[in-house]
Amino acid sequence: MKRVISVLLVALLGLMTRGSAAVTGDVSGDGNVNVSDVTTEINQILSGSTDGQFDVNGDGKVDVSDVTTVINIILGVYEDPNLKLTGADISLLDRYEEHGALYYDKTGAQVTDMLAFYKQIGLNAMRVRLFVDPANASTTAKGEGVFQDLAYVAKAGKRIKDAGHKFILDFHYSDSWADPGKQTVPKRWSSLTPEVMADSVYAYTKESLQALIAAGATPDYVQVGNEITYGMLWPTGNVYPDGVNNKGTWANFSAYFNAGAKAVREVLPAAKVICHIEMANNSNPGKFFGIGAKNFNLDYDIMGLSYYPAYHATASTVITALETVIKQLKVQVPDKPIMIMETGYSYRWEMGGTKDTNISSKYPYTEAGQAQFVADLVTMLNQYECVKGLFWWCAEQNEYGLDWNTNRVLDNWWQASLVDNQNGKILQGCYELANFK
Repeated sequence: MKRVISVLLVALLGLMTRGSAAVTGDVSGDGNVNVSDVTTEINQILSGSTDGQFDVNGDGKVDVSDVTTVINIILGVYEDPNLKLTGADISLLDRYEEHGALYYDKTGAQVTDMLAFYKQIGLNAMRVRLFVDPANASTTAKGEGVFQDLAYVAKAGKRIKDAGHKFILDFHYSDSWADPGKQTVPKRWSSLTPEVMADSVYAYTKESLQALIAAGATPDYVQVGNEITYGMLWPTGNVYPDGVNNKGTWANFSAYFNAGAKAVREVLPAAKVICHIEMANNSNPGKFFGIGAKNFNLDYDIMGLSYYPAYHATASTVITALETVIKQLKVQVPDKPIMIMETGYSYRWEMGGTKDTNISSKYPYTEAGQAQFVADLVTMLNQYECVKGLFWWCAEQNEYGLDWNTNRVLDNWWQASLVDNQNGKILQGCYELANFK
């Protein structure tokens, strides 16, 4: 034990100037986390201390693992297991800013850097989607916001990291939208056998991650697939959550998913892998994670859910529908944290396909109604320690200030944005999101 600790201390001697202003791990009490904390921790271990103050990693013991934790804090690779992420999918932001969209905060002041604004109000993580060859997408899909190729994502990801946010990369493994209703194989992979498909997923994922690292856009979290409730890369990877009545096979699907996860593990060993499904009904998440994913050994760290009250709830179950799923997953998959990777609620108009047209009686389609939904959602989620993330989908959508005929970003407005398309005002719901942390 003494020899191991001595080696760790020697390895840190060159880091004495890399102190952090963080207080987590500051066992020496000097306001920084540096080599003095390692020395203090070592002395406590050698003295046989059981003082909880020196149990840095919170495992109930004071031992060499606490020294390792302090080292990781100093090196900047430690992540607090209690860290909660709050933010949005902002896959359109760079294009909106390039096209001249105008954003204003609640005081009426113009916001010229939305990433800095998000950081200022307390958000800490942003997601961007990545398509394989979005040039192959249909005209309709492009008008809905499908254009995020690797070059675009690299630039957006670097901005996110430079602004101090965690970066979540969302692989769609398709040339266009991938969701519960469609998981279309990219054109370049259209004739591949399942075995070669898995190899292609691995190679593509690995090459994409390496390119992002080289661009200064290293992802912290990686979604292997988007809303893969019914598998991915159809038809061979098309499955049902409970593993029966499949059009493809779970063996194929798990091979595809694990090929992507393998690439993440190799290229970014510190990153977390997210398995993201849509919450189509109350039984799907439990069946998917509790039956299918377990039986076929999907390699992931975090359960990701989409939750849109307009499609998943009624007026009386806006909050409880999601809470029911969280309670189920806590029992069925107790070892995995949960993140709400997508949510949204309208601030003015009814969303197309709304399940219960009376839902606005609970939360009116107004700025205040949307904000109250966010506040109530946050209150519920904060009751569950297993929930570690909350993200709004397309929070940045804003056609205000653009020439609609020549310079628009989308062909239709997204009714659940956190910006008012008519005046560029950032809505109160955006500010409410930060309360999840």
